[in-house]
Amino acid sequence: MTGTKADDTGPAFEALMAEVMATAERFGHREHVHLTWLAVRRCGVPAAVGLVSDGIQRTARYAGAPQKYHATVSRAWVELVGHHVAEAGEAGGSDFAAFAGHHPALLDKRLLTRFYRPATLAGAEAKNGWVEPDLAPFPR
Repeated sequence: MTGTKADDTGPAFEALMAEVMATAERFGHREHVHLTWLAVRRCGVPAAVGLVSDGIQRTARYAGAPQKYHATVSRAWVELVGHHVAEAGEAGGSDFAAFAGHHPALLDKRLLTRFYRPATLAGAEAKNGWVEPDLAPFPR
């Protein structure tokens, strides 16, 4: 998936989604983190931001709920997962369950509240584009 272009993010996202859903009953937060982990490992953080964000936005539109897409939240999760993948290095391995076990905070969907005020995430600017954390910087 290295070198993923904007015009082929659809099939790439669908392939990641199929891989995640092969062992899941529903697409919840854990599956979202799993999909993000796969994207980061396969194409790096910058490309994963576009791949995951475009895929989620397209999925929300398809489901008739485009308002559910949130640009800052999508990118923030890719950045956080990417940090932990880089930190784990080879220990990040190819086993998501082991990765998640080493980084349980990523499975807490309230994790972003450590970095953002609720009002910041609720704002139109954050919903429609990237806003830097305003409580604490992301680990880098």
